[in-house]
Formats: sequence, structure tokens, C-alpha cells
Amino acid sequence: MKQWAKYEDTLEILRSTIKPWSNVQKVAITQALDRYIAVDIVAKDNYPSRELSAMDGYAFKWSQNLSELNLTTDLPAGTDKGLVINENECIKTFTGSLMSEGTDTLIPVENVEINGNKILIKKQVPKGFAVREIGESYKKGEILIKKGAKLGYAEIALLAELGEFHVSVFIRPRVAILATGSEIKDLGEALENPAQIRSSNHIALAMMMQKMGAEPIVCEIVRDKKELVQEAIVNALKSADVLITTGGVSMGDYDFVKAALKDNFNIIIDGAGIKPGRHIKVATSGDKYIFALPGFPYSAMVMCVLYVRVLLNAWFGVSEPKLTAILDEDYTKRSPFLEFTAVNLSVRDGKIYANLDGKKLGSSAIVNNLTNEAALLIVPKETEFIAKGEVVEILRMV
Repeated sequence: MKQWAKYEDTLEILRSTIKPWSNVQKVAITQALDRYIAVDIVAKDNYPSRELSAMDGYAFKWSQNLSELNLTTDLPAGTDKGLVINENECIKTFTGSLMSEGTDTLIPVENVEINGNKILIKKQVPKGFAVREIGESYKKGEILIKKGAKLGYAEIALLAELGEFHVSVFIRPRVAILATGSEIKDLGEALENPAQIRSSNHIALAMMMQKMGAEPIVCEIVRDKKELVQEAIVNALKSADVLITTGGVSMGDYDFVKAALKDNFNIIIDGAGIKPGRHIKVATSGDKYIFALPGFPYSAMVMCVLYVRVLLNAWFGVSEPKLTAILDEDYTKRSPFLEFTAVNLSVRDGKIYANLDGKKLGSSAIVNNLTNEAALLIVPKETEFIAKGEVVEILRMV
């Protein structure tokens, strides 16, 4: 009987082969959404560099029991008149305006009455009220965006605030996706008999690659012929950094991907003691990687997370997205392996809960078990039963 390698050991093997991904390009920040940044972004100055008003009101020097101020002038946002204010004087100041020399507090317009050039204080405010301090957002030398961060709308807004126009990001690795199998049909192709199915693997994996920061290349589906499979693998690697295949890796007579890898490439991982996907194979060709995933859609998507994402995250310097949750129902182990089971996540009273509502028992072909932003419950090999209320480890998909 085959002795399956431990999942952790296979990851160690994979990580030991990974060289740094140094392919970097500059792009306009307006084109950088969801890209992984290749450098630390460090604040060059304090922001704000001067004290600013946080709302519309009157800037003055605070003192206890002050009831009246002399209005001298106003100071619109974006102007610097170099004004100096004496005690019991104030300047009408607007949101974002500089706080003039001699002022330390802003009283809102709704807290005062105006009587000519006199400001009558109806409701007092504490010292420093509504004043943005120097360096409130960030201080000079502070790392604002760390290398390897995925640039979302907030990060891009921050880059704009810093005055950056271009930003250095990792070039997206090119990932070829090759679905194999005589029984599968591509998009738009009609099913000719009940034994045929529509391929979803290559579409799912292409979308996952986009989410993970890679550039997918969807290859034509290859039928189960040894020479066709070998040729397709070789050709796909010519234009890609990584190749993902699906199907053809288990024990069947038509599993030609396994044979192609054995005959032509350096296999570094040959199966793992996990469910789903224990027939996973990973091979290298120079600096390029081949991930041979199972043909069942659920297995293929889970294996993509468990192995392909490890490579991409290592290249981008991203940590694995694990978390813990409270199990919302009893769970009985389904296999003798380390299991990765689809669960739903919800938040109640500030705590994360995991449940299996709507998750169907059956084969690894059930695509809909991963819908609705499902995550993966990690069930250790030695565990046979998890009781409701126990804290469990969760791995996010993408």
C-alpha cells in the first residue's frame, strides 16, 4: 500500500525549491488595483505637516471659561496668510484650513452666536478640539504599505495622497491552465451523450489565478492520448512560468499526465495524505513549475489553494491566510487523511463561526460546495470527531 507523504512535508519540499520572484514593473497607480507591491512605501514627511482644522468653525487660543472672541478675518482651505492670533481673537476657519499661529483649538459654528465682529460662545469645547495634529495620519519614516501587500482602493488612495504616480509591482506570473480528458467539453460545445460533461476546472482555475495575482493562459482541452498530452504540456510551458493541469493523475488507464511528468520532468511531490486531492503531483522544469491537479472540480480548486497559492504567495511575499473559528455543529471525520472540508463562515457577537449548512456529502465533483465564499475547515489526520463549540483552524479560499 502506498505510504502517503504528510501535507506539511510536501509543502516543505515545495518551498525549498522556490527562488525569489524578482520580476518587477512600474505601473500607473490607476492601473495598480489588486497588484502586489514590490517595495515598501515609506512616508517622506509627516502628514499633515502643519496642524489643520477638522471642521468648519473658529480657530482660537483656548483658555478656561472663555465666553467671547473678537473675529479678525477668515482663512479658506488651501490658503496660507501667515496670520498670527492674539488672545481673545479668532479666525473663521474651514475644514482642511491651516491652524494659524497662536491658535490651538477650533470651536464649531454651531457652538457660537455672531454679534457683529464678536463671537459669543454658547457651548464650550476642550482644548485641542477639532484640530488635526502634525503627523496624525503618518509620521516621516513610517512604513505605510509593506512589500507584498495587495493594492486595494485604500492603498491606492494613500499612494495618491503621497503624490505617487507610478508604483513598482510584481509582474504577474503567467500561468497556463490545461484541462485533460476525452469526456469533457469546452464552453459552447454541445454534449453528445450522457457520459460527457462540461469542463469547469479550466474556468475556475483561471479566475482563481486572477484573484491570486497571476495572469492565466487558458489552453485548449486535450483528449486522453499520450502523445497529445505530452505535446500540450511542453507547448504550454514555452509561454508560461507555471502550468496547471487537471485530470489524468490518478490510477486509471487513461491518466497520461502522470506518465508525461514521470518521463519528462523532475517530480518533487508525488501525492500527499490529504482529502481531497491525494494524487496531487508537482514537477519542475528548470525554474518553471507544473502542478498536476485532480480532475474533479472541488479537488482541483482546493489543491490550487493548497499548493499553487503557496508558490505565488512565496513569490509575492504574502503570508498564508489562516484563521480560527468556532464550530457551529458537530463534525465527524470522513476519511483517514488530513481533511479540507468546505464550510460557511459567519460572524456573531464579534466571533467567527463555521457551519456546513447546504454543504453536500458526496464526491469531490460538487462545485457548489465552494459557492457563497466558502472556506476550508482543516481537520487533522488524527482527529475523528469535533464537537460543536470547539475552536477550529480555517483556511480561506481566495
